[in-house]
Formats: sequence, C-alpha cells, structure tokens
Amino acid sequence: MSEKVGVMVCGHGSRDEGAVTEFAAVAKGIAKRLPHYEVDSGFLEFATPIIRDGLDRLRESGHNHILAVPGMLFAAGHAKNDIPSVLNAYAAQHDGLKISYGRELGIDLKMIRAAGDRIREALEAADNSVPLHETMLVVVGRGASDPDANSNVVKVMRMLWEGLGFGWGETVYSGVTFPLVEPGLEHAAKLGYKRIVVFPYFLFTGILIKRIYDYTDKVAANHPDIEFIKAPYLNDHPLVLDCFADRVREILDGTNNMNCGLCKYREQALGFEDEVGMIQESHHHHVEGIGTGHSHDHSHDQSHSHSHAHDHSHGHDHSHDHNHDHHHHPYPHADHPLGPVSMKNSK
Repeated sequence: MSEKVGVMVCGHGSRDEGAVTEFAAVAKGIAKRLPHYEVDSGFLEFATPIIRDGLDRLRESGHNHILAVPGMLFAAGHAKNDIPSVLNAYAAQHDGLKISYGRELGIDLKMIRAAGDRIREALEAADNSVPLHETMLVVVGRGASDPDANSNVVKVMRMLWEGLGFGWGETVYSGVTFPLVEPGLEHAAKLGYKRIVVFPYFLFTGILIKRIYDYTDKVAANHPDIEFIKAPYLNDHPLVLDCFADRVREILDGTNNMNCGLCKYREQALGFEDEVGMIQESHHHHVEGIGTGHSHDHSHDQSHSHSHAHDHSHGHDHSHDHNHDHHHHPYPHADHPLGPVSMKNSK
C-alpha cells in the first residue's frame, strides 16, 4: 500500500468561542503553508471537533500516515502526556495507521521575533516619551506544574528583554505556578520603572487573557505614576504559522527532537523527583467535546488503554478556565503565598 500523509493539529480547546475561532484560523494558516498535505485539527477538551474526529476524517479519506503536532507553545503535561495518549490509543485501534508526533513550538527564533513584533506594536501605539531603558517588560506565561515548561517562559522573556533593550524584565504566570500576575506586577511596580509593558505569551484569547489585562488595570490603578501598556498576544502572527509548518516538516526530516533532558517524567527534576516514570495517560477524555462548538456524539468507541481509577488529589485549583478535577500529581509548592492557584476574576 502506498503511503498517504496527512497532518493533524492538536489543540487544547477552550470554552471561549474566540479562542476556538482563532485556533481555526491558525490551522487554516498552517494548511496554506503545507499545500501538499491535507490538514485537519481537533481539540483535547472543551470544544469540538475533538482530536479523534480529525483523525477519523483523515483516515476515512485514505491517509495512513498522520503527522500530528501539538498546537501549544511549550511541552508540559498536555503535550507530553495527554495528547500522545489520545494518539497512541487511536493508532492502536486502527491497524495499518501510523501516527508520528511532532514537538511543540518551544524556544524558536521565529517565535521570539513574533513576540517582539507584538511588543513593538504596543510600544508604537504609545507615545515615545519614555526610553526603553526606563521601561520594564513583564512576560506572562500560562503556568504549568512542569518546571521545564515554566523555565522556558523565563528564557523567552530574557531573549525579548535583551533583544529589544528593555531596562528590566520579569516573568509571571496566569496560574498553577508562581508568581501570579497580580503579585508579580505589584513587585514590578516597586522597581522604579516609569513604564511597564505586560505581554501575554499566549497563542489564543480566552478567559485568562481577559484576566491578565484586568489585573494589569487593577495594579495600574494602584500605581498612577507608572504607565502600564498591554501588549497583544501572539495569535496568528505569520512567523507563528511558519514555525508550526516547520514542526510538521521536522517529522519527515527526522529532526523531530523533544527536549527530554529536563522532563520531570524522565529525569529527577528538583522538587519533582517522585514523578519520574509516571504512566503516560490523558486526563481529558471525560471532558472531550464539552464546551464550545457543535454537540458531539460520544456513542462511538471511547475505550482507553489505561485505567483511570487512580487518584492524585492536590490542594490547589488547577482550572484552565474550568473546574473539573484533573487528578494530577500534587504540585510541590501548592501553598506558595504568591500562587499557584489560577487567577480569579479580579472584580
């Protein structure tokens, strides 16, 4: 049988219709960059179509080799465990189907340039009365229970700080880890800079973007002597789309290497030593298709290759703008005073 290759973009999913629309636009932009392949997409949770729907469409149209890429900035639990579990289970259920999994966007100069463009947009919309060396950059990451992913946001911040020439730079997070946006910005306000640029290093809109901007306004109201500038998130910047296309091509080129050297599931990361060798499984099958999009018929086979009966309870709110219990391993600093519960409505 000849090989017919298709591409699957695996998104996280959101209850926010705007985020789902933006993801669709990104998937369309990726397809334009890969004209020789059929490109489909699906979500892990909270929106339809789910990942299996996209895989079904590709398989039913004759594709027997699917190049799957995570629609995510960094590799934390979703990219390392949840999506691979869905893909592995699907491949096991369909003889003759090969699914090759690509890496996340990660630290990439295209991504840094895209982020720099978004920050410049915000600066150009403001007046030029404050020089860059008197301006501070605060990059907001999503936040994860994976220190490798969290540390990547700091590296992005440093490259933007140094590359653009800001006077200072800090990193804060929207949830799960620390510091959260409000305490982080309050700390930043103490450093004496006349202007603070707040940049969400996010792909798509959603409740967390809204809360980031709300907390920026709240802290700005407490410090009227400091000018706060809200930069736009990445969205469908052309360089982001180029980077996604690169990740697909890497699979075929044989250069698809996820950095596992700092992965808490593979090596003993400081503070996370007991998570080495944890079973690879998706924690999202119970919320597939819930939320935005058309209703999804769950009557088809949803068998999984793992038992989901274990309980890894933890003491913090791990909502991604949702409230279900993920049963993830306990985060070691759940009682940190500057986090790590996800942001609540600031009103």
